[in-house]
Amino acid sequence: HDDRHRAKARAGGDADPGLIGVSAGSSLGAVAIIVLGTTWLAPVTLALGTLALPLAAFFGGLSVTLLLYAIATRHGRTSVATMLLAGLAIAALTMALTGILIFMADDRQLRDLTFWQLGSLAGATWPKIGTVGPVILLALATMPFLSRGLNALALGEATAGHLGIPVQRLKYTAIVGVSAAVGASVAVSGGIGFIGIVVPHLLRLAIGPDNRYLLPASAVLGASLLLIADAVARTVVAPAELPIGIVTAVAGAPFFLWILLRKRGIVDL
Repeated sequence: HDDRHRAKARAGGDADPGLIGVSAGSSLGAVAIIVLGTTWLAPVTLALGTLALPLAAFFGGLSVTLLLYAIATRHGRTSVATMLLAGLAIAALTMALTGILIFMADDRQLRDLTFWQLGSLAGATWPKIGTVGPVILLALATMPFLSRGLNALALGEATAGHLGIPVQRLKYTAIVGVSAAVGASVAVSGGIGFIGIVVPHLLRLAIGPDNRYLLPASAVLGASLLLIADAVARTVVAPAELPIGIVTAVAGAPFFLWILLRKRGIVDL
């Protein structure tokens, strides 16, 4: 029984915001503003100005998270497996809606959409950071309070409950907090993949699974790798700038495949 729970905990470590639809929800909100900001959503863009795009992306991601949580929660218990499966379905739906909006876009909007969806730090201006920064800082501040509970949860929900951990409240806080931080990050930089899945695995191999060290180290190393990727994106085709998502995908996809092969025992390194 405990082995099954540990297996689930290890499998949960493979989760990425893109897998539960958070990134897709953020993208849908941003694409809606880019394409419809001068027509149907003109009152929103006029009222919010340059903040319309990051706020739309943030609330798009947060809305998907709350919907997933409602779907996955029954009788006061949240099923992570149900959340992942529902996330895949909602991600497919939001991507379809995003595709419709892209089909409606003109040439200028298509250029903006392409660059935004592939990710860039060029649009991370101080006003935008000031808008979403408090959300990210709040998420970072909760990490020390979640680490003990997450360590216990890795042993299984029943074991965590016997240890006095409020399991349901812990899962709700972790899911909503992480999703809010992801939505805020995507709001200012666009969709940048693989950082969120590669960094925790790399650190888990280096320092172990203890979340007291894994969570803060992931934040620091993730930010560092993102800055390195941004420097590469700005210099490799200078004076033009390569979307940073291309750099992280080229570096991250092979590493992710190596993780999968290693877990299946196909490679030993």
